[in-house]
Amino acid sequence: MMKKPLIGLLLLVVSGFVAPGKAADLPKGADSQFAQVNGIRMHYVRMGEGPLLILLHGWPQTWYEWHKVMPILASQFTVVAPDLRGLGLSEKTRSGYDKRTIAGDVAALIQHLGEKSALVVGHDMGGKVAYILGLAFPERVTKLVLVDCMPPGTEKMDPAKGGMWHYGFHMAAEFPEMLTKGREREYISAQMTAWLHRKDAIPADAVDEYAKHYASPGGMTAGFNYYRALLEDAKFVATQADRRFTMPILTVAGKYGVSDKLYQAMAQRADDLKGEIAENSGHFVPEEEPVWLAEQILNFVHADKHAKPQKRASLDR
Repeated sequence: MMKKPLIGLLLLVVSGFVAPGKAADLPKGADSQFAQVNGIRMHYVRMGEGPLLILLHGWPQTWYEWHKVMPILASQFTVVAPDLRGLGLSEKTRSGYDKRTIAGDVAALIQHLGEKSALVVGHDMGGKVAYILGLAFPERVTKLVLVDCMPPGTEKMDPAKGGMWHYGFHMAAEFPEMLTKGREREYISAQMTAWLHRKDAIPADAVDEYAKHYASPGGMTAGFNYYRALLEDAKFVATQADRRFTMPILTVAGKYGVSDKLYQAMAQRADDLKGEIAENSGHFVPEEEPVWLAEQILNFVHADKHAKPQKRASLDR
């Protein structure tokens, strides 16, 4: 007589446990899909038709950071926003969080989608992946857009010298997991609020979406592993010191984010470079200024291919 209530209770518990396995609300016309690439099961959201455009998210986010940008770009492109290795609905692995390996994930995804190359846009940690993708797999990148990030090896990690404290905290073994356990949403919310200029740009439901994935088993560890691999990333980039970026590159940064530092860093090794500053944005440009960002991407893509490369004097300050 008790079997049906018991089964109902078990289903309720199980459905609550697997909640992170369900994709967030998708933009109209988008599909949630999975691919086996580079030895992992990668989740991605796809919409639109046209040339392939890849959007790479940052920490502490998932593909969902692009949900306001995707519909604008999808009018002209096949837009694909993956969850990076270990994050969102993509497979969590014990290793492989160096950006060279993750760039390999993205290169394999481009091939899985039936294309030889793509326009690649990366923000934050996704920007570091995009940067190394451009170095290690230049044949996979037609144009590159880097959004409010710093190239591996150029980060300021020492707070005693004006750097940001969270680098060392995230890179430490075990302590960040211990101190954020049960407080994942509070920690993620506090981090985002600290780096936002427009404090209302990421609403509570979006924070909930990110937090449910990072709070899932192994989620915070996967996120921290992106930081733990930064020294390895810097060593890899150092081995590529004689290589230059030959594809067209656009840097986009928030005035209250990395500002012109990204452009200045890229000017040292990019042959075809443009830069734009989001005047009313902090670090999270895709959510603070989604329409403006989409416009910059579209303008960059449709710029005259034969125009003289630009290094904007307005950013040389």
